[in-house]
Amino acid sequence: MKYELYNVISGKSQVRFGAIIQTIAGYIGDGTQTSGAIENAKQLKEQETKRLEYFATEKEFWINDIDFTQYVSEGAEQKVYLKDSDHVLKLNDAIYYNSWRDYFFNLLLHNFFFPDTAYELVGFTKENDILYCVVKQSYVSITENTDLNLVKDFMKLNGFENVRNNDYQNIELGIILEDLHDENVLTRNGVLYFIDTVFYLTEVFWKT
Repeated sequence: MKYELYNVISGKSQVRFGAIIQTIAGYIGDGTQTSGAIENAKQLKEQETKRLEYFATEKEFWINDIDFTQYVSEGAEQKVYLKDSDHVLKLNDAIYYNSWRDYFFNLLLHNFFFPDTAYELVGFTKENDILYCVVKQSYVSITENTDLNLVKDFMKLNGFENVRNNDYQNIELGIILEDLHDENVLTRNGVLYFIDTVFYLTEVFWKT
């Protein structure tokens, strides 16, 4: 699986809605390491932001028709708006990540592990001079509250151990998955749907 994941991250293998994410991740970096090895992460992210804005302009990838009256919710990392009866739009400024590239890796990992709620990157927008990535995702209507013990069991079956609270880690793969509380994992008809994930790659992931 590690080899397959590496191919997805590096753009050599396909994943649902992955092509444009892989293209942009490759555009702003070589895909060989996480930003953890970069001393000046702030400067790196500023440079990436400029490149993303240039990309959005060159490829006409700016989103200017978001209906902000369809506001649903927001957290520290993103704002959520209803797109239509079946989809939501999420605006994320990658605040949880040292680099934009790490955020795009997160999207690819989510789409690999949870294709039923895969993120489709549809463009970029700016608000108050802050750059946001705009992704579209299927809207999940809940039928019952999420049992976090079931989440823990599901993650364990997939090789992820609960390390603290709602955070998990797959030591063998070198992947951390955080913030799997009951607002980020929804339940519909007894099925778990992971709608908001925060993946991180450790140095272990990049070791052959």
